[in-house]
Amino acid sequence: MLKYRNITFIGAGSMAEAMISGLIHKAGISPDRIIAANHTNENRRFELTNKYNITTTSVRELSLSNTDVIILAVKPKQAEEVLQQLRPALQDHHVILSVLAGISTSYIEEIIDRSLPIVRVMPNTSSMIGESITGICAGKYVKNEDLDLAQELSKAIGKVKIISEKQMDVFTGIAGSGPAYFYYLLEHMEDVAVENGLDRELARDIAAQTLYGASKMVMESDDSPAELRKKVTSPNGTTAAGLEALAENGGGVAIEKAVEHAAKRSKSLRKEFEKVPVM
Repeated sequence: MLKYRNITFIGAGSMAEAMISGLIHKAGISPDRIIAANHTNENRRFELTNKYNITTTSVRELSLSNTDVIILAVKPKQAEEVLQQLRPALQDHHVILSVLAGISTSYIEEIIDRSLPIVRVMPNTSSMIGESITGICAGKYVKNEDLDLAQELSKAIGKVKIISEKQMDVFTGIAGSGPAYFYYLLEHMEDVAVENGLDRELARDIAAQTLYGASKMVMESDDSPAELRKKVTSPNGTTAAGLEALAENGGGVAIEKAVEHAAKRSKSLRKEFEKVPVM
């Protein structure tokens, strides 16, 4: 069904590009069914057109008459302005997917003042290679077929989890922001390896494959991460020494705080841009 839909991205940043790449290269969506629009950055539009052979335009010159799915992928602070611009052009057949961090479906429904289906979608940048984990939640006017469409589109760029809107903030803290935490970890593993005599490219391959293998073990094993950790930790061994250093230096707490702070920031965006109390 998805391959027969026309998709318009409002926003042409890194997340929009990641989704566009996944849809074209992993899902086989024809580039002529994808449009990306931004406000003023012509160079960015030119870059996306050359790279993916999609149509690009400015938001001001955008027509939505032939579009089925509208994907909002702008910065949260631009949400109200963009929605006000789009509102006169919205039609009954449109389905809106929002990638706006922290912005609720009810806020979007209020701004557009139309009974259109709004589905919040939170992918991550791994969608560029078809390996995202995407959380989706439904707004007030979403029907089963709209949710099916959102799932189908999201499956084209990775795995999908249907969650409640109340869970979206912590999902954002884990999955939306999570790739950066792992890149940060790999960055430091790479640096210490180089300091101890390894070539940087070799160190990167070793660290990345180790992370990939550990992730695959978690996904394919019935054991919990804690149980897997215990299985590879011999008393007084090298792994035990490394884990002791992590604990002594607050490694676990740092990870927890990263997720908590990202989730808190997602919540605060509602207060900042929607002008409503944060629960």
